[in-house]
Amino acid sequence: MDNTEDRFFESLSETGQIGPAAAAPARLKARIYSALMRRQAQSGPLASLSSTRAGGRQLCVFEQLVAISPLPEQVKCANCCSICHARILAENIENAPIYWSHCPYVRFQNR
Repeated sequence: MDNTEDRFFESLSETGQIGPAAAAPARLKARIYSALMRRQAQSGPLASLSSTRAGGRQLCVFEQLVAISPLPEQVKCANCCSICHARILAENIENAPIYWSHCPYVRFQNR
């Protein structure tokens, strides 16, 4: 992330709101995450799933399938979330019925 993006996220975190008033709807969180992922992918390839897993981050079930598949590394740098049904559910339904472990969209749900 460049300094402009760092300053932007720091300003968001300095709102001073704590508690229920600071909680955003899960659908909004999902849409923001999707937009950030699209923006990050525009600036260059994402980290491959293999290197992401090697770095200690847990992968969702679909990312694990891509990571262990005999696919070129270029394919493993694609944003799997962009074609996942969990993204569509999370962006359109509050408390979406998705329960995949390690899915970022599940973490956004207000449960």
